[in-house]
Amino acid sequence: MSGWLKKRGLALCASAAGLLLVPGLAQADSLIDNVNGMSLDSKGKVIRFTGMVIDDEGRVKQLLDRRDKRPREMDFQFDGKGQNLVPGFFDAHGHIMDMGFGALTLDLSETRSLAEALARIAQYAADNPNRQWIIGSGWNQEVWGLGRFPTAAELDSVVADRPVFLSRIDGHAVWANSAAMKAAGVSAASKSPSGGTIVKTAGKPTGVFVDAAIGLFKDAIPTPKPAERDLALSKAQDMLLANGVTSIADMGTELQDWQSYRRAGDKGRLKIRIISYAAGIDNMIAIAGPAPSPWLYDDHLKLAGVKLYVDGALGSRGALLKQPYADMPGESGLALLSSAQLKNNMSRAAMDGFQTAVHAIGDKANDEALSAIEELNETYKGDRRWRIEHAQIIDPVDINRFAATGTIASVQPVHQTSDRLMAEARLGPDRLAGAYAWKSLLDSGAILAFGTDVPVESSSPFPGLAAAITREDASGQPFGGWMPEQRLAREQAWQAYTNGAAYAAFAEDRLGSLEPGKRADFIIIDQDLLLATPAQIRATQILQTWVQGKPVFVRK
Repeated sequence: MSGWLKKRGLALCASAAGLLLVPGLAQADSLIDNVNGMSLDSKGKVIRFTGMVIDDEGRVKQLLDRRDKRPREMDFQFDGKGQNLVPGFFDAHGHIMDMGFGALTLDLSETRSLAEALARIAQYAADNPNRQWIIGSGWNQEVWGLGRFPTAAELDSVVADRPVFLSRIDGHAVWANSAAMKAAGVSAASKSPSGGTIVKTAGKPTGVFVDAAIGLFKDAIPTPKPAERDLALSKAQDMLLANGVTSIADMGTELQDWQSYRRAGDKGRLKIRIISYAAGIDNMIAIAGPAPSPWLYDDHLKLAGVKLYVDGALGSRGALLKQPYADMPGESGLALLSSAQLKNNMSRAAMDGFQTAVHAIGDKANDEALSAIEELNETYKGDRRWRIEHAQIIDPVDINRFAATGTIASVQPVHQTSDRLMAEARLGPDRLAGAYAWKSLLDSGAILAFGTDVPVESSSPFPGLAAAITREDASGQPFGGWMPEQRLAREQAWQAYTNGAAYAAFAEDRLGSLEPGKRADFIIIDQDLLLATPAQIRATQILQTWVQGKPVFVRK
């Protein structure tokens, strides 16, 4: 990269990035000029600008409109050539290490049939003969039109000589072959643990394990080495930055993940901003001890709270419902924590100032989480910003309880387009009124924070923006939108992906918008988000991504 120049420790590409260095000046401010700049303030009002001054610490110093005089003495300046500049996106809910490992292992997310998946697995095994285990993710029996879970026998037909362990697209179920079950000591005598299901036929495991039952394989699967973890983190960072995501709430951080983040930070390789929510109380204590961590590495890393699970996912029928599943009478989902356990865990976190993010998908799970918050609000005063992650199926009578309790709805819009037909089958037509009810939540006064749930969905925020304002998928179905009364205005959707996500992580004082005093995290894109059609929004290309006033991704 011979075109790269270095000045004051900042790597700048004069040709590709359009940067102009001005030698001989002591001043360290920089000027981003000639851009179609847009951001939102805390109330969702559009801020427009054509220039931006960034100070030496990577914070926005001043926004300039077309009539404002430009500072004359700049350390360097960037000519945006009239391109669109907006804040970097803040993904309110993702899984960084799962994303990285998913990119480095077998990916079945694009398969459209069981036969295609089996062929992909067989080819991967043939291409990787030295791997002890075949590890992968992304399968979805609903997309395959299978009408059932896949089986170990079907996996054995293509790979029988070594263990195969494949996570479902939502991470709430796994598909294992006979060799994997043998390695984990799973047999017909094995019993389903509390909060999990060993799927059986005629008393024998079929090869699918739901929620807590996944833990039966924990001791058998080879543990990734630190170097492998660091490689996965590097891969995830590159993918996020290429998709315009500059900050992300990492839901379910384990101690080994945190150590990888710290190693990257210590070496100056932590490019994205990570706000971590520990995977349960034990990891919370091991990582942060008596209190949430401070911001580390110039606001690139913080342990803010803990992630807890009330239920599983809709696809594997683990979401906890008030009434049985319409397509499986007698089954109402899985309670991963009892009411008492949930409140005890939330109280343990709150007493030391940790924020709590509760995974709740089904209407009963959301009811349980809200009831716990209502009770804990009597003891733990102040600005707690309780979070419910996903909030997919809510009983309409419970919607107003979010705003009343100060609970943030952390949702992923693309799940609605991916899950629409499944939700109809799981619930039936009479129980959909509170499904993916973003507009109702917003109208009730609740705060929305948008994310992707990557790697369950793509880390690109643009399909989520389009889904939020149309309630249609990429093919425009259903025409006019699914439950169109729940559509959002584009400013509302954009707000949830920027300021709303930052607020949900107690980071609104430094992230989420481009305003004086906040970090200069921004992207340059080929669309005007306020004028583009939904189809154009989906197809948006990231031209450049900047974090803290430095270019970290430039599309070639």
